Amino acid sequence: MAKKRKFKDGHYVDEAGQRKDHPIPKAKPSGGDAVDGATIRRLMAYIGRNYRFRFTAVVIFIIISSIVTALSSLFIGNVVDDFITPMLKQSHPNFGPLLHTVIVMGAVFAAGAVCNLLYNRIMVTISQGIQKDIRDEMFAKMQDLPIKYFDTHAYGDVMSRFTNDTDTLRQMLSIAIPMSFSALVSIVAVFVSMLVTSFVLTVLAVVCVALMIFVSGKITGMSAKFFIRQQNSLGVVDGYIEESMSGEKVIKVFNHEDASIADFDEKNEQLFRDAERANTYANILMPVMNNMSNLLYIIIAIVGALMMLSGRTALTLGGLIAFLNLTKSFSMPIGQISQQLNSVIMALAGAKRIFTLMDEMPEEDDGDVTLVNAIIRDGKLLEADHRTETWAWRMEDRAKNEIHYRKLEGAITLDHVDFEYEANKPILHDITIHGKPKQKIALVGSTGAGKTTITNLITHFYDIGHGQIRYDGIDITRIKKADLRRSFGLVLQETNLFTGTVADNIRYGNLNASDAEIRAAARLANADQFINLLPNGYNTVISGNGEGLSQGQAQLLAIARCAVADPPAMILDEATSSIDTRTESLVQAGMDKLMIGRTVFIIAHRLSTIRNADAIMVMDHGRIVERGTHDELIAKHGMYYQLYTGKLELE
Repeated sequence: MAKKRKFKDGHYVDEAGQRKDHPIPKAKPSGGDAVDGATIRRLMAYIGRNYRFRFTAVVIFIIISSIVTALSSLFIGNVVDDFITPMLKQSHPNFGPLLHTVIVMGAVFAAGAVCNLLYNRIMVTISQGIQKDIRDEMFAKMQDLPIKYFDTHAYGDVMSRFTNDTDTLRQMLSIAIPMSFSALVSIVAVFVSMLVTSFVLTVLAVVCVALMIFVSGKITGMSAKFFIRQQNSLGVVDGYIEESMSGEKVIKVFNHEDASIADFDEKNEQLFRDAERANTYANILMPVMNNMSNLLYIIIAIVGALMMLSGRTALTLGGLIAFLNLTKSFSMPIGQISQQLNSVIMALAGAKRIFTLMDEMPEEDDGDVTLVNAIIRDGKLLEADHRTETWAWRMEDRAKNEIHYRKLEGAITLDHVDFEYEANKPILHDITIHGKPKQKIALVGSTGAGKTTITNLITHFYDIGHGQIRYDGIDITRIKKADLRRSFGLVLQETNLFTGTVADNIRYGNLNASDAEIRAAARLANADQFINLLPNGYNTVISGNGEGLSQGQAQLLAIARCAVADPPAMILDEATSSIDTRTESLVQAGMDKLMIGRTVFIIAHRLSTIRNADAIMVMDHGRIVERGTHDELIAKHGMYYQLYTGKLELE
């Protein structure tokens, strides 16, 4: 299958620049601009699910640490009033009581510091654990999503949810939440301490702090919406980068480097504008709060001094000093909370994007017919508990409480099938194909004719709009999708190899395959010879989707992977269209051996590879315009003849 690439008209195109079967949507922000309470509750549920006791310990440690912070100001006031002031009047002061008090308070402060260290350490474990849990759930969810989801969402945007969005969550959980909760507890503890010290000054401080909260709320509100937009714009940029990297060849072939740069600049400019506005408001927050805090400090100092000089209050010098320290401890947490709100809002925006993915509808599967290994004993088809050379469809009649088996023969029929990816944009029209068991059926036509769409429908990646597809006489909607797809081997032009050894990549077709079976599959695919020439043979580690291997070698590994799966049917989707003629002969020989005794659907641009097909379907604009064997079609002197003789070209 030709590599799909988003082009400027908003449609998939192949490496020849031709439009594919269906459009890809413009990369766009996902998850919305609003953060609701449901997102917060759902996120907090992760803490309650696996980290309840750890988080409870964190809360206790934060409370202790915050109370100790508030006590420090009262301690200074008491030291001034009870020790420093009296000792200044003594000619021979006794430092013993002061030293004892300092030691006791030092121990208390040390306990507070230990609590601070512990809750930060525990929150690291909690935040990293939740980040892991969310990634695990997202990845598991991704496996349940239909192919249509990946056709309509930029890969880079999906990747951004695994990376950027989960990292903002980690930062919120490990830094913003503990710091904000600590600040709230500190505010309460300090407020009580202030009331104990001076009611009048407390009222004054509360009025000033209320003004600070109002200003902070205004600034935070202005930055919040842009932080949410920034997170969404980042997903768009990531998606475009991924698309450009995968389609770089298309960009260069058509000299669209400048257009690609312009498109990227437009998206990057939007990210810049959102980030600039968000951080502009965020960066002025702390300077404003600090200046207002300093102003509050000066006001309290002046009013407190006037109260002491008036002699109408019980406020002492130590009390005033303590209150001034408490004032800083009262206003500073408010600034901290305001600063962390931006991180919280950005993280919640990321959480909403994550949960949007998790809430996507999984691929529906109403099938009840399953594929099983079978044996024939005394003329009867019986289910086997081990791998055999015979496959059967297991059909359960619940009304009669009976189980019936039908041998998998490989007869695949498409009966008057219509299909459209988007409403009112038909792709296939009245497609009828009667594939007999062990037949090789070739699909020929220009890009966009609908060849790959047919194979996608046979494997039930999409639901048809009209008609019926039957496998051995069974409507494929009755067959469980996993079992249906297990019956097919798939060899594509774009081979996906995974990081691991050569043996592991072949074993991907059958995870229970032995080393002997892997080598046998490689020999059948004509891959054994080049594998043995690799530095470590079958234990050679390959990475980067086959980096270091030629296209032909990667294709041979794909054939070996399919061979070890030993499927009863196969789909070869343009499997030799991008390799040289010499390598093609080697690959074709491997595929020919693999196709023996199986029903095979072949899509090819090189018509020489399908001359021996049992039936050839010539497609044009979603319709089958000719059908027959190679000789029959040549004799017709129609479209196939013109393609084969070069009078027409496959685009």
